[in-house]
Amino acid sequence: MDAAIQERVNIWLNGNYDDQTKKNILDIQQNNPEELADAFYRNLEFGTGGLRGLMGVGTNRVNKYTIGMATQGFANYLQKTYPGTEIKIAIAHDSRNNSRFFAETTANVFAANGIKVFLFESLRPTPELSFAIRHLGCKAGVVCTASHNPKEYNGYKAYWNDGGQLVPPHDKNVIIEVEAIQSVDDVKWSGGESNITIIGKDIDDAYIDMVKGLSVYPDVIAAQKDLKIVYTPIHGTGITLVPQVLEKFGFNNVHVVEAQSTPDGNFPTVKYPNPEESETMSIGLQKATELDADILLGTDPDADRVGIGVKNHKGEWVLMNGNQTAVLAFAYMMEARKAKGIAQANDMVVSTIVTSEMINEVAKQNNVACYNVLTGFKWIAEKIKELEGKENYVIGGEESFGLMIGDQIRDKDAVSAVALMCEMAAYEKNKGKTLFDKMIELYIQYGFYYENLISITKKGMNGQKEIAEMMEGYRTNPPAQINGSDVVTLLDYQLQIGKNLLTGDTWPIQLPKSNVLQFITADGSKISARPSGTEPKIKFYFSVNTTLDNKAAFDATQTLLENRINGIITSMNLK
Repeated sequence: MDAAIQERVNIWLNGNYDDQTKKNILDIQQNNPEELADAFYRNLEFGTGGLRGLMGVGTNRVNKYTIGMATQGFANYLQKTYPGTEIKIAIAHDSRNNSRFFAETTANVFAANGIKVFLFESLRPTPELSFAIRHLGCKAGVVCTASHNPKEYNGYKAYWNDGGQLVPPHDKNVIIEVEAIQSVDDVKWSGGESNITIIGKDIDDAYIDMVKGLSVYPDVIAAQKDLKIVYTPIHGTGITLVPQVLEKFGFNNVHVVEAQSTPDGNFPTVKYPNPEESETMSIGLQKATELDADILLGTDPDADRVGIGVKNHKGEWVLMNGNQTAVLAFAYMMEARKAKGIAQANDMVVSTIVTSEMINEVAKQNNVACYNVLTGFKWIAEKIKELEGKENYVIGGEESFGLMIGDQIRDKDAVSAVALMCEMAAYEKNKGKTLFDKMIELYIQYGFYYENLISITKKGMNGQKEIAEMMEGYRTNPPAQINGSDVVTLLDYQLQIGKNLLTGDTWPIQLPKSNVLQFITADGSKISARPSGTEPKIKFYFSVNTTLDNKAAFDATQTLLENRINGIITSMNLK
């Protein structure tokens, strides 16, 4: 074993770590030395969003000690930022294995550092944590979750006083403080228990009231209160709030998928607890088909992502992709607010650079300002903060099945998204239509934009290096053509430079640095390459578009666009 790795192992075997941890290390050392090397070859990185990784012993795993050291670093930064001030922090967790233990560990460390802690009594959706930070006047927040990752993962998302995840300068400064914690002996593990307050129903009620206030057409819901809704929490936190919110909105025909209703960190009915996956939504689709429902909705373990299923123009159940969901939601909020007479001249919406360009077109035709930010809802939250008092934020979202409606939360919120989607379905049903009918109408009106995404995973110690080399190759030697169409523009968000590859002209990109490359071709296709910030994978986003003349041309046009994306994937050797 590498000497540096062995040294880390020895520190854990000889240091102030519990006996069970030491026993587990010895067992792995004997039975699976490769796994031990992976568990100790580096320190689990506290990135700009916090921690995420496999659970287990080791410096490269999520466990009591890596959680505790991260929390001590975060606490140190809070105390340096707010000297002589009462510091309050809210903490929540999802349904994953060990999440409650990690949340309590986090609470104990903050409390031992003299910080006043508001800890949820049991599992809660991530968006409620964002809401609670603002509602309780906290300086920061933490939720223990690994979102939609497989059951072996857990994590730790860090939030600032606006309810959004950390952005500059706080993200980098917290990382510096976390990296300064070199030993578990630097952590204050206990002694401040009196600083912990348990919270629950009061925050639930305030949050539910806030979500109810987002409704645009309560009168339509009253007319369609028996809309047949199927909902699955996929063994996650959504069960704590989604049914109550739908009831508060006035829907009385809600069917929860029983097989997936109980919170369970083993996610026994799915391979990945991710509503983006058709396999994950298959049980819900089966129930929706049996009941002849109007809409199916599913939320991931921490209830910040939403997947929806509807009947298409042929009466077949289909799952909408994240871009379609976002376009439907954005269009509804802009069009419905205008029709209701509550739109404001300074309304604005926020999308991201890898989300459908169709949102920009919808906003343009509705005379609403649309801002495009880097991937991640922390950048949407930052844009709201930047324009607070000047422009009226209505909705934000991105292709990864996330929406953020209204400005009282500052992270993606699947609970309010479920309610909004049901209101949208009721609005269309009131006109004798479905959400799929509405999607086709939007394509005819604004242009048929079609997107796809593939992820390439590179596991193990060399994975990150391989991804870095792939990005460097694209950066230094961009393709001249993709699928037979000239690449006319290269946008490099790491170097913050846009370049016309035909003329050589360059211009600055006015966004923070991010390791993203985008190629725009002569036929209007957009290809984005972006390494994941939380997993050893690189994501490629594909967007193509054309016009749609009428509903009858939908199938043929969609096939045309699908073939164009398949051609792009083949030409870039990404299969």
